[in-house]
Amino acid sequence: MGKRIVVALGGNAILTDNPTAQAQAEALQRTAEQLIPLIKGNDVEMVITHGNGPQVGNLLLQQLESDSPKNPAMPLDTAVAMTQGQIGFWMGQAFTKALVDNKMSEVPFVSVVTRTVVDANDSAFENPTKPIGPFYTEQEVKEIQIKYPDWKIIEDAGRGYRRVVPSPLPLRIVEAEAIKPLLDAAVLVTVSGGGGIPVVEEDNGFKGVEAVIDKDFSAAKLAELVDADELVIFTSVGDVFLNYGKPNQQTLGTVSVSEMKKYLAENQFAAGSMKPKVAAAVSFVENTGKVATITSLDNVTNFVKSGAGTRIIPD
Repeated sequence: MGKRIVVALGGNAILTDNPTAQAQAEALQRTAEQLIPLIKGNDVEMVITHGNGPQVGNLLLQQLESDSPKNPAMPLDTAVAMTQGQIGFWMGQAFTKALVDNKMSEVPFVSVVTRTVVDANDSAFENPTKPIGPFYTEQEVKEIQIKYPDWKIIEDAGRGYRRVVPSPLPLRIVEAEAIKPLLDAAVLVTVSGGGGIPVVEEDNGFKGVEAVIDKDFSAAKLAELVDADELVIFTSVGDVFLNYGKPNQQTLGTVSVSEMKKYLAENQFAAGSMKPKVAAAVSFVENTGKVATITSLDNVTNFVKSGAGTRIIPD
């Protein structure tokens, strides 16, 4: 068995300024090509997971606009499932073409719709924090809150305003054991899209709940459950920085997990962007004793050659 890595992509890596299906599929085609070097040596098993914040938010808006007794809007957990399937289809199309173009057509690809178990008593249900959907201006927010008074809308990282929903921590992924044989058979797999469909456990199964799970924490849990050798989180920013955006900004290279925990405690990272990625990476390293890397898709070649990026290692 070769090295097994779990790769986490953001929903914003899929959605461009053009929200059409064609544009998102084309964006994923570029992403697939960028990821091929990770497995081209035939010695790496890659599991891909992705965000869906923009997509699920847009889908919910479509659902609400067409809501009627004969055609009722779907709840949030179902919308997460719908976007998992949607992005999984685009991923399949993109990777099939990329594999053929790189003379790797023998590598099979499958997208698995997965459920993620959360705690029904998680405090996140009382304090929504996960941004979904498009950005709004201050004027648009006033109009939206008249139309949807129960929505919680916050300012998001200086880029505008977005709706936020509960984001409970993932406890386990229902389908994890079913995924392992696929990886053992050298199948390229996409799982836990959008963090997975949030469910709570009941006596006779599971029940969907209205939430969106952070894809980075879900990726860390997935990597732990499938015995991954490394977790790789790709961001639009790239590496992790101290004092980001300030004159004394400093790039972090290889950092021990205890040192990174110190930076988290100092609130070095923005809550809506880098902080959950760092926290998820720290969680994986602490729970497994393996390595986690945070970098950008544009840096894939350097990552393959030398492990470039911000690497969090065990103490």
